[in-house]
Amino acid sequence: MRRFRLWLLVILSALLATAWGCRATLSPSPLAISQTIPAGVNEELVVEGDRLLAHVEALAFPRFDDEDRDRTRRYLQQELERDGWQVTDQPFTEGINIVATRPDTDPEAEIVILAAHYDTVFQSPGADDNATGVATLLEAAHLFAPLETARTLQLVFFDQEEAGLLGSTAFAATVTPSPASVAIVLDMVGYACDEPGCQTYPSGLPIEPPSDRGNFLAAIGDQPHNFLLSAFQSQIGDTLPPVFTLAVPQLGALTPDLLRSDHAPFWEEGIGAILVTDTANFRNPHYHQPSDTPDTLDPIFFRGSAQIILNATYQLLHGE
Repeated sequence: MRRFRLWLLVILSALLATAWGCRATLSPSPLAISQTIPAGVNEELVVEGDRLLAHVEALAFPRFDDEDRDRTRRYLQQELERDGWQVTDQPFTEGINIVATRPDTDPEAEIVILAAHYDTVFQSPGADDNATGVATLLEAAHLFAPLETARTLQLVFFDQEEAGLLGSTAFAATVTPSPASVAIVLDMVGYACDEPGCQTYPSGLPIEPPSDRGNFLAAIGDQPHNFLLSAFQSQIGDTLPPVFTLAVPQLGALTPDLLRSDHAPFWEEGIGAILVTDTANFRNPHYHQPSDTPDTLDPIFFRGSAQIILNATYQLLHGE
């Protein structure tokens, strides 16, 4: 994940909350986290934690140079095709995105895009950044493969996020804007801490921080597409991590300062998008470091985060 300045997003959003109607919510803290899903979600969508972690382990190497990113793409293609997905490359000047669709997909159907970047910074194995996001997409590929949905699910693995959102920019330019065609972008979803003060915020924050413990999942969306945030706000219960949602208004000249991750190119194209994250460097001390390894992740939080993401995706695929 690039240093997308979540602090700036939160501060500006809080300062402009009254004038622009910006809204933030935090769901209740869980009593425990387990592999359960709320009523109304398909019972076949229960996330398997061991499978998630196996993908992270397989991808825990620096995915920075051409050779290692090519190795990553081969792994993704192998796993996706094993679950019956059609895999295509989307080359662009600086790299290659991977796009997966299910066979017999209706080309006219509304699309829900689930996306994550697969590259890393130099010398970082990128377990949280962003093998956790990639593993969640592969889990979605496995669990959604046999399911019929009203909308089309498309899985997209972006290249060269760390170089400046290059892959997502190339991809978003090919998407036709539609009120119901949307993107869910995952960027670091597996790190948690529960010690008081482990979740940090910038000094002078003009609102009360939602928590000083890093045990929540954050979802950041644009106000014109609030239904995306609603899908995540509905993931409330005793068995899942709490979800902090933030609706950001489109603010013209201020917008460039808020566009710091792979959701940004979608916003710029007028496409509804949401960023789902564990807040990166405001919680995870291994951000962009050689120490970003699988053993630093919280398996229970990671599994719960993936479950929330798949639950919300299911709702959106059925127009809920």
